[in-house]
Amino acid sequence: MKAILTLGIVLSLLIISASAQVPPIELIEAPPTEEQREEQIEICTQNLIAIGKSIQAYLKVNGDFPEWLSDLYHPRYLPDPDILICPADRVGGRAVFPRNIDPKMPVSYGYQFPSKHRERVQENRDMYGDVVPLVRCRHHGNEEFHCLNLNYAFNVKRSFSIWEATPEDLYESREEAIAAIEAGLQRQPDNERLSDHAYPALARLYIETGKQEKVEGLVNLFKSNISPNYPRHYLTLSTMLEMLERNEDILLLFTRLEKQNPNDRGVLRKLAEIHQELGNTELAAEYRKRAEPVSVLVGKPVPDFSATDLDGNPISLQQYRGKVVLLDFWATWSGLCFQKMPDVKRVYDIYKDEGFDIIGITLDNHEPSLRRYLKENDIPWRQVYSGKRWQSPTAQYYGIRTIPTRWLIAKDGTLISLHARGDALEKLVAEALKGKPAN
Repeated sequence: MKAILTLGIVLSLLIISASAQVPPIELIEAPPTEEQREEQIEICTQNLIAIGKSIQAYLKVNGDFPEWLSDLYHPRYLPDPDILICPADRVGGRAVFPRNIDPKMPVSYGYQFPSKHRERVQENRDMYGDVVPLVRCRHHGNEEFHCLNLNYAFNVKRSFSIWEATPEDLYESREEAIAAIEAGLQRQPDNERLSDHAYPALARLYIETGKQEKVEGLVNLFKSNISPNYPRHYLTLSTMLEMLERNEDILLLFTRLEKQNPNDRGVLRKLAEIHQELGNTELAAEYRKRAEPVSVLVGKPVPDFSATDLDGNPISLQQYRGKVVLLDFWATWSGLCFQKMPDVKRVYDIYKDEGFDIIGITLDNHEPSLRRYLKENDIPWRQVYSGKRWQSPTAQYYGIRTIPTRWLIAKDGTLISLHARGDALEKLVAEALKGKPAN
């Protein structure tokens, strides 16, 4: 594929020393045009249809689904391996989520039905029917949809990443979605994992189709199945109560939860939202501060950490003083981290010679897999690794609760942003290198 270079990148390549060898991976491709994106989506859709036909042929011969999509690469099922590659794939023939990466050959598509996931997927099918995704492509994400999905009925549908939040995208109509979820809840009313999405999605669909009177009954059904040992149930309940505009009930619910878990940031964040909605601005500000204590660091020096990197060498923020630094909390097992890493790498490649660097704080717990990922993706910046996932001392020290989390730190060690990611990352880095204040 030819790389389309912007004028700025061409100029930057020209001034590199003649003795330096620039490998092809350093060439930065311009984003595709709208016309190119649509063409990629159409090709990908046809690939998924072909994969669906191949799975049907495989089922007819073997009586079961393949273990991986690579098992389809056979003259009897799928003679052309190029069908397993999405034209929008930027990560070298791999599914976006690590757990869906085919272990046998390059495959862009996320297969949802390997053996270790079958019990869970079958629960989804019992709840929602054959609209459940069997194969997913996450390489076309935009504001309208995140995934192309081949379902168990071998149709292709568009959806957002968490399709359970808007299941109607996978059905022909809202009414069909309502009927299917109602039937599914009759079969599995107390399935803790599925109820987090099924109940609020059904409540929203009731309201959108003029059946608001049914929401109260759905709330009562949910309450009868709620588990006091499953805190997410309270968040699900509050979501439905919000639809009914019962803010006082939500406040009572989360005030009770705060007494049980006074340091739970999710509870504190929710109380901040409720008090803001009720007009209690001072209380809302107090709860926001308790929920996100690091927010007060913006514009102030970031406390230093002391650790060892993946190679056993001492590492700290002080070593990077004088550089603009991105503190990147991430993990290879996080699909979103995996998906966004090419963008981080692109910004690094552009600004690494201008005083920009990255420190990775990885929450991985399998060192060989981490090292393999870093090597395959040519990620050169240092990594802090403890093997303790969320109990990583450095992540704990900074109060990290979600990944990817990216903090941008100025040359003098002050915090520029707690949210240096997405489209904002390059702009923030460029301005920080010029010494401009963050907006």
